[in-house]
Amino acid sequence: MRFSVLFVCALAICACSRNHETSRDAADEPKSAASPAPSASLPPEPALASDDRKVLVVFGDSIAAGFGLPPGRSFPDYLQKKLDDAGYPWRVVNLGISGDTTEGGVSRIDSATSLKPSIVLLELGGNDGLRGMPLASTRANLDQMIVAFQNAGAKVVLAGMTLPPNYGPDYIQGFEKIYKDLAAAHHASLIPFLLADIVTKDLRYIQPDGIHPTAPGAEIIAGTVMRTIGPLLQKAAAKPAR
Repeated sequence: MRFSVLFVCALAICACSRNHETSRDAADEPKSAASPAPSASLPPEPALASDDRKVLVVFGDSIAAGFGLPPGRSFPDYLQKKLDDAGYPWRVVNLGISGDTTEGGVSRIDSATSLKPSIVLLELGGNDGLRGMPLASTRANLDQMIVAFQNAGAKVVLAGMTLPPNYGPDYIQGFEKIYKDLAAAHHASLIPFLLADIVTKDLRYIQPDGIHPTAPGAEIIAGTVMRTIGPLLQKAAAKPAR
């Protein structure tokens, strides 16, 4: 998977001090308006309970949670706007938690399946890679989540990631292969590299940490997701909401 040298260098520098990202508690991280954390700007529970739109869950880590961004500027926030502008009656629920791993995702999967989502964007695994976790455990955890979401009736879109070169070609290739293999095995949609469309030579769409998108970058990522889920939205349009 190819991307800019500047992005690789920034990601490598960040990875060397990756505990700054992955070790802090989610409560200490900035949250976007779409974050599941309670917020005065969020509608009250009764309003959500009466919402009969189909549900699209973004189940991820800090990239989904909007780390370092103002409220309302995460890519799930922009995805909601794009869906609204296109006239799709869908509600995006952002279940991104900064620092989360695939193991953490497995432990909280009921929070997503209880929403009865029609589509799930599974955006986890990046922190596993940055921590150098065994590839077999990352694969097994992602596999378990995909199966759980599909058994709950959701279409799964798997958002892939890559790693900086200091992790070595064998580990990086094995890491990238997890997403490709699981998408093929479960007939899930695949975004090979979620950040591919924001990797530019001047890094204007990436925050100084070299990993997280800026607000304009998050909007571009929403467009990347929108292109992938388009066929799923059209198929779901003919089916009644559950």
